[in-house]
Amino acid sequence: MALTRITAPTVTPLTLTEVKRHLNVTTTDKDAMISLYLQAATDYVDGEWGFLGRALVTQTWLLTIDEFPDAEIKIPLPPLQSVTSVKYDDPDGVEQTVVSTDYYVDSASEPGWVVPVANVSWPTPLDAVNAVRIEFVAGYDPSTDSPPDLTANIPFNIKAGILLLTANMFEFRQENVEQAMASLPFGADRLLRRHKIDKSMA
Repeated sequence: MALTRITAPTVTPLTLTEVKRHLNVTTTDKDAMISLYLQAATDYVDGEWGFLGRALVTQTWLLTIDEFPDAEIKIPLPPLQSVTSVKYDDPDGVEQTVVSTDYYVDSASEPGWVVPVANVSWPTPLDAVNAVRIEFVAGYDPSTDSPPDLTANIPFNIKAGILLLTANMFEFRQENVEQAMASLPFGADRLLRRHKIDKSMA
C-alpha cells in the first residue's frame, strides 16, 4: 500500500493572527518565523506521517494497492469526504475506471471505506504491483459559507494542540525544531491524543 498526496491543504488549521494573539506578539518582524513554526506544528500532526493519523484541512490523496480485497477497501486519513475515482489496470494492462454506481462509500466511519454494492464484485486487475488506485478527498468538511471556511469543523482540541506546539517551538526557538518537538508538551498531548487514530484498526 502506498499513499501519495495529490493536492495539499491551501491553509493551515490556524491563522497567523490567531497564533500571534496567543503568543502576545503585536509586531510583524517575526511573522515569517511564526508561520514556519505553525506549518511545522501542523505537519507534525497532519497527514500520512502525522501524530494523529488524520487529514485536517481538505486535501486530495491517492491510495495505491496491488489488488482488490475480498470486500471493503479501508481509506486511511479520516475523516473521508469523498472518493473521486477507483481505477485499476485490467489483465491487458489498460487502465479502467470502476463505475461509481458499482460501489458504496462510507464516509461516516473512521476509517472510511469503499465496498461493492449488492450483487457486484470488484473487477479482476492485472497481477502486478500498484494495479489498483483510489483517489479520495480527506479532511474535516468546510463550512457552507461563501467562501467556505476550510477550518470551521476541525475540533477545537486539535486546534488548541497545534497552538501549543507552535508556541513551544517559538518559545524554544534557540534550539532546533527536532529538539523542541522531541516530546509533546503535556497540554498538547492531552488535547491531541483523544483524536489520534489507532493505526492497528485502520
